[in-house]
Amino acid sequence: MVCPRCIEAVSEIFSGENLEAKVELGKVRLEKSISEAQKEKLAQLLQNRGFELLESGKSALISQIKTGIIDLVHHQDNQLQKNLSSYLSQKLNQEYSGLSKLFSQVEGITIERYYTLQKIEKVKEFLFYDELSLSEIAFKMGYSSVAYLSAQFKKETGMTPSEFKKNGQVKRKSLDGI
Repeated sequence: MVCPRCIEAVSEIFSGENLEAKVELGKVRLEKSISEAQKEKLAQLLQNRGFELLESGKSALISQIKTGIIDLVHHQDNQLQKNLSSYLSQKLNQEYSGLSKLFSQVEGITIERYYTLQKIEKVKEFLFYDELSLSEIAFKMGYSSVAYLSAQFKKETGMTPSEFKKNGQVKRKSLDGI
Protein backbone atom coordinates (compact mmCIF):
# COMPACT_ATOMS: atom_id res chain seq x y z
CA MET A 1 0.00 0.00 0.00
CA VAL A 2 1.52 3.22 -1.07
CA CYS A 3 -1.17 5.88 -0.66
CA PRO A 4 -4.30 6.80 1.31
CA ARG A 5 -6.54 5.28 -1.39
CA CYS A 6 -4.66 2.00 -1.01
CA ILE A 7 -5.22 2.07 2.74
CA GLU A 8 -8.92 2.70 2.15
CA ALA A 9 -9.19 -0.14 -0.36
CA VAL A 10 -7.47 -2.61 1.97
CA SER A 11 -9.60 -1.44 4.91
CA GLU A 12 -12.73 -2.13 2.83
CA ILE A 13 -11.54 -5.66 2.10
CA PHE A 14 -10.99 -6.44 5.77
CA SER A 15 -14.27 -4.76 6.79
CA GLY A 16 -16.10 -6.76 4.12
CA GLU A 17 -14.80 -9.92 5.76
CA ASN A 18 -15.88 -8.67 9.21
CA LEU A 19 -12.27 -8.55 10.41
CA GLU A 20 -11.13 -5.82 12.76
CA ALA A 21 -7.81 -4.54 11.52
CA LYS A 22 -5.58 -1.51 11.86
CA VAL A 23 -4.46 -0.61 8.36
CA GLU A 24 -1.39 1.59 7.86
CA LEU A 25 0.97 2.27 4.97
CA GLY A 26 2.46 -1.10 4.11
CA LYS A 27 0.98 -3.17 6.93
CA VAL A 28 -2.16 -4.49 8.53
CA ARG A 29 -2.50 -5.57 12.14
CA LEU A 30 -5.37 -7.91 12.91
CA GLU A 31 -7.10 -7.82 16.27
CA LYS A 32 -7.58 -11.61 16.24
CA SER A 33 -5.92 -14.58 14.56
CA ILE A 34 -7.53 -15.93 11.42
CA SER A 35 -7.76 -19.39 9.89
CA GLU A 36 -5.80 -20.58 6.86
CA ALA A 37 -9.02 -20.51 4.82
CA GLN A 38 -9.59 -16.88 5.77
CA LYS A 39 -5.96 -16.08 4.87
CA GLU A 40 -6.38 -17.65 1.46
CA LYS A 41 -9.62 -15.76 0.85
CA LEU A 42 -7.98 -12.48 1.95
CA ALA A 43 -4.98 -13.16 -0.28
CA GLN A 44 -7.32 -13.63 -3.26
CA LEU A 45 -9.39 -10.52 -2.46
CA LEU A 46 -6.23 -8.47 -2.06
CA GLN A 47 -4.77 -9.84 -5.28
CA ASN A 48 -7.97 -8.94 -7.14
CA ARG A 49 -7.35 -5.31 -6.09
CA GLY A 50 -3.64 -5.37 -6.99
CA PHE A 51 -2.19 -6.07 -3.54
CA GLU A 52 -0.15 -8.93 -2.19
CA LEU A 53 -0.44 -10.64 1.18
CA LEU A 54 2.97 -10.86 2.82
CA GLU A 55 3.23 -12.50 6.19
CA SER A 56 6.81 -12.24 7.29
CA GLY A 57 10.38 -12.77 6.29
CA LYS A 58 12.25 -11.33 3.36
CA SER A 59 9.22 -10.30 1.30
CA ALA A 60 7.71 -8.39 4.18
CA LEU A 61 11.02 -6.65 4.89
CA ILE A 62 11.40 -5.64 1.23
CA SER A 63 7.86 -4.30 1.34
CA GLN A 64 8.65 -2.31 4.48
CA ILE A 65 11.76 -0.82 2.84
CA LYS A 66 9.76 0.23 -0.22
CA THR A 67 6.94 1.61 1.89
CA GLY A 68 9.40 3.56 4.03
CA ILE A 69 11.01 5.13 0.96
CA ILE A 70 7.67 5.92 -0.66
CA ASP A 71 6.44 7.47 2.58
CA LEU A 72 9.62 9.54 2.87
CA VAL A 73 9.58 10.80 -0.71
CA HIS A 74 5.87 11.23 -1.35
CA HIS A 75 4.22 11.88 2.00
CA GLN A 76 6.67 13.77 4.23
CA ASP A 77 7.29 17.37 3.21
CA ASN A 78 10.84 18.64 3.62
CA GLN A 79 12.05 15.39 5.16
CA LEU A 80 14.40 14.48 2.31
CA GLN A 81 17.29 16.16 4.10
CA LYS A 82 17.52 12.98 6.18
CA ASN A 83 20.22 10.40 5.55
CA LEU A 84 18.48 7.47 3.83
CA SER A 85 20.52 4.76 5.55
CA SER A 86 19.88 6.25 9.01
CA TYR A 87 16.19 6.73 8.24
CA LEU A 88 15.67 3.12 7.13
CA SER A 89 17.81 1.64 9.92
CA GLN A 90 15.86 3.56 12.52
CA LYS A 91 12.46 2.89 10.94
CA LEU A 92 13.04 -0.86 10.55
CA ASN A 93 15.29 -1.31 13.57
CA GLN A 94 17.92 -3.13 11.50
CA GLU A 95 21.43 -2.48 10.21
CA TYR A 96 21.40 -0.72 6.86
CA SER A 97 24.08 -2.97 5.37
CA GLY A 98 21.84 -6.02 5.84
CA LEU A 99 18.81 -4.22 4.45
CA SER A 100 20.81 -3.03 1.46
CA LYS A 101 22.22 -6.47 0.68
CA LEU A 102 18.79 -8.15 0.95
CA PHE A 103 17.09 -5.48 -1.17
CA SER A 104 19.71 -5.75 -3.93
CA GLN A 105 19.52 -9.56 -3.98
CA VAL A 106 15.74 -9.69 -4.17
CA GLU A 107 14.94 -6.62 -6.28
CA GLY A 108 17.98 -6.53 -8.56
CA ILE A 109 18.60 -2.82 -7.87
CA THR A 110 20.06 -0.98 -4.92
CA ILE A 111 18.03 0.82 -2.30
CA GLU A 112 19.66 4.07 -3.43
CA ARG A 113 18.55 3.50 -7.02
CA TYR A 114 15.01 2.76 -5.89
CA TYR A 115 15.10 5.95 -3.80
CA THR A 116 16.33 7.94 -6.81
CA LEU A 117 13.56 6.53 -9.01
CA GLN A 118 10.96 7.52 -6.42
CA LYS A 119 12.43 11.03 -6.20
CA ILE A 120 12.34 11.40 -9.99
CA GLU A 121 8.65 10.40 -10.02
CA LYS A 122 7.96 13.04 -7.37
CA VAL A 123 9.86 15.62 -9.43
CA LYS A 124 7.70 14.69 -12.43
CA GLU A 125 4.63 15.29 -10.30
CA PHE A 126 5.89 18.73 -9.26
CA LEU A 127 6.71 19.60 -12.89
CA PHE A 128 3.30 18.43 -14.07
CA TYR A 129 1.43 20.60 -11.57
CA ASP A 130 3.75 23.55 -12.31
CA GLU A 131 3.38 25.14 -8.87
CA LEU A 132 7.07 25.32 -7.92
CA SER A 133 10.17 26.59 -9.69
CA LEU A 134 12.96 24.14 -10.47
CA SER A 135 15.01 25.70 -7.65
CA GLU A 136 12.18 25.13 -5.18
CA ILE A 137 11.76 21.55 -6.38
CA ALA A 138 15.49 20.87 -6.03
CA PHE A 139 15.46 22.22 -2.47
CA LYS A 140 12.29 20.38 -1.51
CA MET A 141 13.64 17.10 -2.90
CA GLY A 142 16.98 17.41 -1.10
CA TYR A 143 19.18 18.05 -4.15
CA SER A 144 22.29 20.15 -3.59
CA SER A 145 21.65 22.15 -6.78
CA VAL A 146 19.35 22.55 -9.75
CA ALA A 147 22.19 21.30 -11.96
CA TYR A 148 22.42 18.04 -10.01
CA LEU A 149 18.65 17.55 -10.14
CA SER A 150 18.62 18.25 -13.88
CA ALA A 151 21.50 15.86 -14.55
CA GLN A 152 19.88 13.05 -12.56
CA PHE A 153 16.49 13.73 -14.14
CA LYS A 154 17.99 13.58 -17.65
CA LYS A 155 19.90 10.41 -16.82
CA GLU A 156 16.69 8.67 -15.67
CA THR A 157 14.18 10.05 -18.19
CA GLY A 158 16.28 10.96 -21.22
CA MET A 159 15.12 14.58 -21.10
CA THR A 160 15.73 17.65 -19.00
CA PRO A 161 13.08 18.89 -16.56
CA SER A 162 12.38 21.79 -18.95
CA GLU A 163 11.87 19.41 -21.88
CA PHE A 164 9.60 17.27 -19.74
CA LYS A 165 7.55 20.33 -18.81
CA LYS A 166 7.32 21.55 -22.44
CA ASN A 167 6.44 18.12 -23.75
CA GLY A 168 3.19 18.23 -21.81
CA GLN A 169 2.83 14.48 -21.87
CA VAL A 170 2.72 12.76 -18.54
CA LYS A 171 5.17 9.88 -18.60
CA ARG A 172 4.83 8.92 -14.99
CA LYS A 173 4.91 5.50 -13.43
CA SER A 174 2.68 4.29 -10.64
CA LEU A 175 4.54 4.14 -7.35
CA ASP A 176 4.24 0.39 -7.06
CA GLY A 177 5.38 0.03 -10.68
CA ILE A 178 8.87 1.32 -9.91
